[in-house]
Amino acid sequence: MIKVGIVDDHAIVRSGLKQFFSEQVDLRVVGEAASGREAIDLVRTTELDVLVMDLSMPGQSGIDALGMIRAKAPDVGILILSGYPEEHYAMNLIRQGASGYLNKECEPMEIVNAIRTIALGRRYISPAVAELLAQQLNRKEGGAPHEQLSEREFQVFLKLAKGETAGDIAKALSLSVKTVSTYRTRPGIEQ
Repeated sequence: MIKVGIVDDHAIVRSGLKQFFSEQVDLRVVGEAASGREAIDLVRTTELDVLVMDLSMPGQSGIDALGMIRAKAPDVGILILSGYPEEHYAMNLIRQGASGYLNKECEPMEIVNAIRTIALGRRYISPAVAELLAQQLNRKEGGAPHEQLSEREFQVFLKLAKGETAGDIAKALSLSVKTVSTYRTRPGIEQ
């Protein structure tokens, strides 16, 4: 039996996934969370095989929580299930420790197949992400500037892209405003 946790800020999404997973004989939902902070608590208190997690949530997002979850539960598989297109986030998140990335527009059975693959200790690479990997191998320069950012720089980049101020970002990520301003000037981040 594969023990699954669901992290999404929309109750209807959690409910729909839980219902769909209950129809699979080998999956059992053992916990739910509505934010990155709750996801960290869930991983701390519940034995999980795979965590299915959204990125965009109020407060602490899935991106912010990924590193902490990876540190607290290195053996838990993390499948990112997001409304954002793969080309924007998949490569960076897989580098940061996600076990797989799917867009919410995928077929429901693809989520189940991804969970089963990740539960075996493998990564799940969708055809879209595989294509991105192949394109990266063909590039001479190493890709778009934002793909070369560290995990922390990438977090700052995403918050800047949402229109957040340096002060807000510093507070949310426990950084100084000066550090955020320094990150902001890095190639790939500058606005």
